[in-house]
Amino acid sequence: MAEVDLNCDLGEGAGNDAAIMPLITSANVACGFHAGSALESHRTVELARAHGITTGAHPGHADREHFGRRELHLPPGQVYAEAVYQIGALIALAHPASIKYIKPHGGLYHEAHRDEATADALVAAATRFNLIVMGLPGSLLEQRTRGRCGFVAEGFADRGYRGDGSLIPRDAPGAFIHDPAAAVAQAKRLIAERGVRTLCVHGDNPRALAFVQALRQQLEREQFTIRAFA
Repeated sequence: MAEVDLNCDLGEGAGNDAAIMPLITSANVACGFHAGSALESHRTVELARAHGITTGAHPGHADREHFGRRELHLPPGQVYAEAVYQIGALIALAHPASIKYIKPHGGLYHEAHRDEATADALVAAATRFNLIVMGLPGSLLEQRTRGRCGFVAEGFADRGYRGDGSLIPRDAPGAFIHDPAAAVAQAKRLIAERGVRTLCVHGDNPRALAFVQALRQQLEREQFTIRAFA
């Protein structure tokens, strides 16, 4: 029987958090730079705690106009400082030891998988707080965690992939998956072929709640055990 974690980006002001939270096993909580606020982050970690959901920090670029999705290519010292600032703030808002991992957001996520200096800055931030890093399997980010901190391989249930294992850009054909059955078929491939341990769905999608509901039902129907990785 296959086992998988189901994670979602929350605390971003999409309005679905309370309904989505019981359906997932790990919550990536926005830290207020790309979206959300201190109050929303606090509400989200409290909601996760109430449901027994594993919680991670979801730091991003301070680029709210573009929802943190642009790649800004900041100096590594700035990447480190901003990541520590965001993670530290979320830890302060949460209960002690409740933050288990970090997953960078948007443009920062993609930069960290291709740029060694960015990857190293984020790994240094994770090790400062003794956290696991979540990211794409086989990526530069995974390589830079070795011997330094834990890593959990992530796949995307609602995004299309290119042949090299990277995500199809959001403005390109095939970027999004809307059919839960197709998402589960992709999940099976990612788990079997790439060692994926956690599946992500995006909480800011207008159809996120319906998609997560259908995805979880389909996974359970196909005998997956849905359990937090941490």
